[in-house]
Amino acid sequence: MTGLAPGPVSTGSWAAAALVLLVAAWPACTWAASRGSTVRRLVGACMANTVTGAVLLLLPMAYERPAYQDLALVFAVLSPAGVLIFTRFAHAPRPPGDD
Repeated sequence: MTGLAPGPVSTGSWAAAALVLLVAAWPACTWAASRGSTVRRLVGACMANTVTGAVLLLLPMAYERPAYQDLALVFAVLSPAGVLIFTRFAHAPRPPGDD
């Protein structure tokens, strides 16, 4: 049985996948992070972190620079800290009379 094994993925496919994420998913993340309750905004920020991490993994494959995937690793380590900081400030007690 020849021809059943998939061949290597072309660099254009990696770039197209990154572009689809940036065009389709990022606007949805931005919309969710800018509207609604605190929990909904938090979910939007988490979705944006996930999409950004995926794009940072796809682009090095598109440009054939696997060493740049370290940036995705650093982002994956730092993004939960950003979510925790967002949560801290979103639920911080407000001073009296600050409406």
